Amino acid sequence: MSQMVKTKRRRMRTKTFIWMLSVLAAVAALLYWEQTALLFVISTLAVCILLLVVAFADLEGKDRALYKQAESDRAAGTESDVPKDSTSPVLANPQAIKRQKGVA
Repeated sequence: MSQMVKTKRRRMRTKTFIWMLSVLAAVAALLYWEQTALLFVISTLAVCILLLVVAFADLEGKDRALYKQAESDRAAGTESDVPKDSTSPVLANPQAIKRQKGVA
């Protein structure tokens, strides 16, 4: 793995850790000063935003892109884990997706 990718991941991990600590401090402060009504409103809005993000996520487009990549790998003669009769690489073999992302 290149040094640039490692540095980028470390930066993202640091930013995520700072965000988590900030949210934890805000929730702790609201609980300390007994502002549970405000905490309830904020958490309700956060769940609504999360549901909207999931609702508008282009999961089908991502699936199509992965399938096109598997088809191009097959056409190039490289080994692909997606069977020819499969319409979805996610349903065909989850290990192929992990390998593609560099997890396994």
